[in-house]
Amino acid sequence: MMNNLFSTFDPSSMLNLNLNWISSMIIFIFFPLNFWLIPNRMIMFYNLIYKFINLEINNLLKLKSFKGNSIFFLSIFFMMFFNNFMGLFPYIFTSTSHLIFNLSFSLPIWLTLMFFGWLNKTQNMFSHLIPNGTPIILMPFMVLIETISNMIRPGTLAVRLTANMIAGHLLITLLSSNGVNLSSIFISILIITEILLFTLEISVSIIQTYVFTILSTLYMSEIH
Repeated sequence: MMNNLFSTFDPSSMLNLNLNWISSMIIFIFFPLNFWLIPNRMIMFYNLIYKFINLEINNLLKLKSFKGNSIFFLSIFFMMFFNNFMGLFPYIFTSTSHLIFNLSFSLPIWLTLMFFGWLNKTQNMFSHLIPNGTPIILMPFMVLIETISNMIRPGTLAVRLTANMIAGHLLITLLSSNGVNLSSIFISILIITEILLFTLEISVSIIQTYVFTILSTLYMSEIH
């Protein structure tokens, strides 16, 4: 029984164990399936996603100096997508609903891009602080605004994913907790609503993972 609404996101609230973070590692169980000579439907579905995301990433990067980095972003995409999707099932811990998990992805990406950009592309990094056509009197303000917007990028990446995953889970939990006191007619309506919300959450888990990956790719494409 939950002590409060947010206990659904507590790593210790399910089965009274502190091992729920291991659920994020279940994805590695599915990796050996890629080595079968005759692929099954799941592998064929994965390959379609691979091709689509890889095409999107390569179209954003374009530059030869970033060739091969699509593998890195593809790995992040599938890691987050798997955790988002698995969190929709009962009694499976949703690691992407925790800010520390998402920051562990966004912060290293941002720090790596900043170190690489300022050490190797210093002039281009400075040029991004002042957009073309900015009046001289507004230049100090634009530098300040661009610096702040750049500093909060890892936070916005992590908070966006965390907030969207928490919101959907909370809404489903709130509606399902009121089913005990409802009549049979309203319970039928509630079940249909829950199914629709679950379908929406599947879409959110895919979209938010896609947004996280594409925004990270866009941040890399700015360094050229």
